[in-house]
Amino acid sequence: MIDTFLFDLDGTLLPLDMERFMQIYLQEITNTFSDIIEPKKLSEALWGSTKAMVSNLDRKTNQEVFMEAFFNRIEGDPEVYQKRFDYFYDHEFLKVRSAVHSMPLISESIEQLKKKGYQLILATNPLFPKKAIHHRIKWAGLHPEDFAHITSFEHCHYCKPQIQYFEEILSRINKQPHQCIMVGNDVQEDLIAGSLGMETFLITEHMIHRNDTDITCTYQGTYEDFYTYVQNLQSNT
Repeated sequence: MIDTFLFDLDGTLLPLDMERFMQIYLQEITNTFSDIIEPKKLSEALWGSTKAMVSNLDRKTNQEVFMEAFFNRIEGDPEVYQKRFDYFYDHEFLKVRSAVHSMPLISESIEQLKKKGYQLILATNPLFPKKAIHHRIKWAGLHPEDFAHITSFEHCHYCKPQIQYFEEILSRINKQPHQCIMVGNDVQEDLIAGSLGMETFLITEHMIHRNDTDITCTYQGTYEDFYTYVQNLQSNT
C-alpha cells in the first residue's frame, strides 16, 4: 500500500520557465563573481562540475564532487569562493523567482495529502545547496516542514537519473518501493523510479522528454488530473 509521495520540484511542485530560469541564474552568478573570475571561465567551471556530480557514482556527497571538480578547473582561494557562493544563494539567487509560475492546484494537492496522512518527500535533483532548495519550496507556496525528507547536494551522494539516487532516498526514509509513488515532469529523471518498483505519476504540463522513446508510467496527466487523483485517495491515517 502506498503511504509515501516523492515529489520533484522544478517543473512539478514549482512550475517555471526553465530557459528563463537558467538565463537569469547564469547572469546573476557570473555578476556575483565578476571581480575574481571571468564570466566564461566561471560558466564553464560550473557546467563541468555539475556534469561531474550527475555522473558520479563514488561514495562522495554531491557537494564534495562539485567542489573538487570546480577547483580543478579554476585557480583561487576556496574559502573566498565559498563565501561568495553563500552570498549568491542568500541574495542574488532570489532574482530567478521571476521565472516561476503560480499553480495553486499543486499546493492544494499537498495540503490534501497531508490531511490524509501521507508522508511527503522532496525528491528534487540535488544539484543545489539546501538554502536554494528552501527558497524554491517557499516560492511554490509550500514550507520545508511539509516534507519528511529533502534531497540537497550537501548530503546526497547521487543525482537523477542515477537509480542509486532513489535507492538512497528509500534507505534514508526506511521505505520499500511498493510503498512509494514518484511524481515528476521529467521522463528520464523521474520515471526511472519505476524500475525499482515504485508507482509513478507524470505531470504533463511542463513535461521534459529528451528523446522519442515510449513513456512508461503508472499515471500521467495535468495538475488538475493529479488533484483529482489525490482527492480520490483514501485516508492513510
